[in-house]
Amino acid sequence: MTGRSAPIITIDGPSGTGKGTLARLITAWLGWHLLDSGALYRVTAQFALARGVALDDADGIAALAAQLPVEFVEGEGDTRVLLESQDVTDLIRSEEAGARASQVAALGPVRAALLDRQHAFAQAPGLVADGRDMGTVVFPAADLKIYLTASVEERARRRYKQLNEKGMGVNLPQLLGDIAERDRRDEQRSISPLKPATDAIILDTTDSDIAAVVLHVKRLVREAGLASGATS
Repeated sequence: MTGRSAPIITIDGPSGTGKGTLARLITAWLGWHLLDSGALYRVTAQFALARGVALDDADGIAALAAQLPVEFVEGEGDTRVLLESQDVTDLIRSEEAGARASQVAALGPVRAALLDRQHAFAQAPGLVADGRDMGTVVFPAADLKIYLTASVEERARRRYKQLNEKGMGVNLPQLLGDIAERDRRDEQRSISPLKPATDAIILDTTDSDIAAVVLHVKRLVREAGLASGATS
């Protein structure tokens, strides 16, 4: 514990490693709050698109981000994202939305505009923060930092399966290339690049199913003394 009233667990890593699913399951187990920071960037890009603001207009998008009319509504095993009271959850989960989010996430003024909003999620009884720079930039003093990784081939395969199950036709080779390009952009950006915190526990999920990863992380949470509110 770091002495805060709200303990924090960060789960970072590139797309397709299972961090979103892991974050939701650990949040439900602990009875804490969840921050899906990727959704914030996705909805910011969507808001810019709706308002006709170019995705390389850092100041313009930052101004939108500072007043982002977004709500996160917890449901049965899911969180719905409302933009100006409209449900955009499925819209912002597309590959195109992810690519747009990666573009705006590289803009310093946008990241600064969203920082306070992310900090506001840290409330009692605790927070699980899912993203790419949660443990390095947003919550550098977090109580437990997890970084998930997996091969790009495995991540593309998982995403391909996920999108096909939703009825979204995708091409696996193109998807592989898109994920590799997003990795490159996220890792090489000058501001808040994607990388594990120096004190993060790195877990490779390439050959692990989500159940095994959850059990491992639950053990880490217990070892860190953070499981007092856990359901089992």
